[in-house]
Amino acid sequence: MGWLTEMTVAATMPTPIRLRELIRTIRTARTQAEERAIIQKECALIRSSFREEDNTYRCRNVAKLLYMHMLGYPAHFGQLECLKLIASQRFTDKRIGYLGAMLLLDERQDVHLLMTNSIKMDLNHNTQYVQGLALCTLGSMGSAEMCRDLAGEVERLLKSSNSYIRKKAALCAVHIIRKVPELMEMFLPATRNLLSEKNHGVLHTAVVLITDMCERSPDTLTHFRKLVPQLVRILKNLIMSGYSPEHDVSGISDPFLQVRILRLLRILGKSDDEASEAMNDILAQVATNTETSKNVGNAILYETVLTIMDIKSESGLRVLAVNILGRFLLNNDKNIRYVALTSLLKTVQTDHNAVQRHRSTIVDCLKDPDVSIKRRAMELSFALVNASNVRGMMKELLFFLDNCESDFKADCASGIFHSAEKYAPTKRWHIDTIMRVLTTAGSYVRDDAVPNLIQLITNTTQLHSYTVQRLFKAMQEDISQPPLVQVAAWCVGEYGDLLLSGHCEEEEPIEVSEDEVLDVLEGVLQSNVSTSITRGYALTATMKLSTRFSSTNRIRKVVSIYGSSIDMELQQRAVEYTTLFHKFDYMRPALLERMPVMERATANGPTDANGETNGDAEHGERKKADPAASGVPPASSSSSSSEVTDLLDLLGGSTTPGPPLPNSSLPSKQPLPSVAAAGGGGGGGGDLLNLLGLDISGPPPVSTLQGPPPAFLLDSLGPVASETPFNNALHVGGGGGVGVAIPTMVAFEKGGLRVEFAFERGAPAGGGLTTISLRATNSSDADMGDFVFQAAVPKTFQLQLLSPSSSSVPAHGAGTVTQLMRVLNPNKHQLRMRIKLSYTHRGTSCCCCCGCCCGCCWLLLLVVVVGCCC
Repeated sequence: MGWLTEMTVAATMPTPIRLRELIRTIRTARTQAEERAIIQKECALIRSSFREEDNTYRCRNVAKLLYMHMLGYPAHFGQLECLKLIASQRFTDKRIGYLGAMLLLDERQDVHLLMTNSIKMDLNHNTQYVQGLALCTLGSMGSAEMCRDLAGEVERLLKSSNSYIRKKAALCAVHIIRKVPELMEMFLPATRNLLSEKNHGVLHTAVVLITDMCERSPDTLTHFRKLVPQLVRILKNLIMSGYSPEHDVSGISDPFLQVRILRLLRILGKSDDEASEAMNDILAQVATNTETSKNVGNAILYETVLTIMDIKSESGLRVLAVNILGRFLLNNDKNIRYVALTSLLKTVQTDHNAVQRHRSTIVDCLKDPDVSIKRRAMELSFALVNASNVRGMMKELLFFLDNCESDFKADCASGIFHSAEKYAPTKRWHIDTIMRVLTTAGSYVRDDAVPNLIQLITNTTQLHSYTVQRLFKAMQEDISQPPLVQVAAWCVGEYGDLLLSGHCEEEEPIEVSEDEVLDVLEGVLQSNVSTSITRGYALTATMKLSTRFSSTNRIRKVVSIYGSSIDMELQQRAVEYTTLFHKFDYMRPALLERMPVMERATANGPTDANGETNGDAEHGERKKADPAASGVPPASSSSSSSEVTDLLDLLGGSTTPGPPLPNSSLPSKQPLPSVAAAGGGGGGGGDLLNLLGLDISGPPPVSTLQGPPPAFLLDSLGPVASETPFNNALHVGGGGGVGVAIPTMVAFEKGGLRVEFAFERGAPAGGGLTTISLRATNSSDADMGDFVFQAAVPKTFQLQLLSPSSSSVPAHGAGTVTQLMRVLNPNKHQLRMRIKLSYTHRGTSCCCCCGCCCGCCWLLLLVVVVGCCC
């Protein structure tokens, strides 16, 4: 009865439909849900057939499963069925089985290892098509283990007399070499013999195999360089052979083999004079005899050009290659033009003069409607700019900037800036070109354009009148371009007196009044299109005009209005400037002097003529986001500048200089106060001058300031107040012998906190080593917590600051905090040290020179004048 039941079940199962019927059914589905339903139903039937071990329809079911896999549906449950088909003796089953293995299996799945024995048996099959299936599968998804196991069989088939098998074996050898490079030597003898074949398929695969070997092994590359004459001979036969129906494509004999040989010659001839010499003639012959009316011929010419450019070819041959690319630029096919522009862009660095001959054709490509061609043409045009053609090329590129899409404007503007800076024939031409760019594409100009142009204008002193007039006219006509308005406002603020003078030799001067200039700046301040940065430029320019114009009352009213602006940056500047009018009017002319000449940028930023860092090209140290930091006067004393700047070294003994201290923090023509006076708060200021035993005689210089500069004024000149947190200075001498005793000194004493320094010199072999012992006591009635002592020295010294004994100073002198410092003074210079003390006292954070708890840190100069930062 069992056999009767099986027959009944088989009779009730539906017969699987054919692949063609499944495809037709799936294509009739109107929705994706309907398609999924059809696929799920068919997959269920296929699973049932697999469970029943139905050998009759296994091949058909796997074929349908592969089609579903190509549609994106899961088909992994058919992997083992593929292996069963591979083991079948029927060719149709093997064909579907191997196809399924290549699609459903890869080397990451362990099941593919079960195929190794089947593939090995099929490689020894007496039918070439079965052998071909096995070779194709191994070359497609064979793992490293399979390649090692079957490499010997593949090498044997490379020597077969059947050209069909040799072709398949060569392609399989390529995969084996990529998976297991150490097996390369096994295939060398057989590969070399393949080049003597007449069958083009075998030759093609042999060239592919040799190319892969040469790319992976320098030794193999040297070995195959001996075959250059043979490859040249094969290529020559292809060119000179007559019509062959079997290999002809658009009138050219086997272009695929020609392209492969040219690529191999490019690899063999690179950096080799002898090989390059052997292939020069054939490359010239291919370049001159290949038909260019068909796309097939253009492909061969393109590979020929690449080969000529990569090998050590003759100069005449390289010119011929560039001329071929020039002819490509005239082709109607956009792809050919794009390829030509890309190739010329790679070639322009080595053969600049040859590419220059096609400059007009390249410039014409800027008008191409295709954006890819247009971008390549723009990049190549900038690469062609030099000192001799900069005027003509800039004219074409500026015209392109006027008409190009917005996606190109930023890159084109940057390229024009770079080329103009590098090849500008005159300063005036340079300024005119950049102003044209700002007028045309100001909104797309990158951030660095504004400080660069300001630096250029500052350095070109003879064109200040011309520049300020041109920029003022441009700002009158259009205030919608932020970079243009920013540069124009900066120039008007700096050179407003030249604008009113009407003197300009370069062009007809304009007549403008003070009210007209102020009206334009007020328009910028009130405009809805002005950004916060642009308004900052305009406000600073208006303030600077208060020393150049007589309309001081109007300027004061304009500045005071923005003291209540919702823009915090603008409000801060307006309040600072207003305070400058009321309380420190005597300092205003000096603070708002013209900016000094700025040189090119260094590692720490642009420097002025004296080599001191100015930070950014725009108004001192502030970046573009801080336009109000203008008006910094030049230093009055280079020695004083150096001394104050040296005090700004980093903490912890670093020899890297810290943020620069502008000399313009005080008005010019007034001497800087004595650094030694900073110790006056503790009574030990005089002793600081003799820290290392140097006898310093004579009274310290006295400041002539009528009053202290306010902290907000210092901030208006740049963020120096926040960047220099040190509050005290120790100006000590360097020198003296080891035996000279240094007395203990009081470095700081205020608010109950007393800091004493004790000194001990090292031996002469120590190279000027001094150990400073800090001792801090607290005589107040409350503990001082979070006690932190910091120190900094000039970069000519080295400072090692050890950890303190405690972070809390007990009240009523119940305990002390000690800390060690080691100062190395190899050059025996005067030691200058800056210290900062911070702590918490009665729940308030304190950080000042006198112990008062105001929570602020001002500049050393302010501390010297006032004695306290409060």
